[in-house]
Amino acid sequence: MPTARTVLLATDADWVRDEVEAALADDDTGIVRVRTGAEVIDTVAATEPDLVVLDLQIGNMGGMAACMALRLEEGAGRLDPVPVLMLLDRPHDEFLAKRSAADGWLTKPIDPFRLRRAALALFAGGEWHDGVNPGLDAVAP
Repeated sequence: MPTARTVLLATDADWVRDEVEAALADDDTGIVRVRTGAEVIDTVAATEPDLVVLDLQIGNMGGMAACMALRLEEGAGRLDPVPVLMLLDRPHDEFLAKRSAADGWLTKPIDPFRLRRAALALFAGGEWHDGVNPGLDAVAP
């Protein structure tokens, strides 16, 4: 039986994959992983994920560039819009997430509860901005 939701994760770090899978993978949510930002566009086209999670630092094409490329493809009508959650290295990288039109962001290290809440907010059509979610930060997943 196929999962109800698919998350595309772009990261070359195995520990990030482990953390995201532990937080998000369940009977209703499957994770598809790519190791380069350059693979994001083709994989979104092939899998039509419900959420794209981009690690800011990915070898040849980082999360910001991958998000911007995805938004350009959506704007040109070649892809349906998909929410993007960016995993930042430090709080100051928020500027990069905003600039690339990410729908949400979290600063590493990854807290599985916050990651799950962020994903649920984006699945529901909302946004998630690390540290700017009044009342939501205390809500259990």
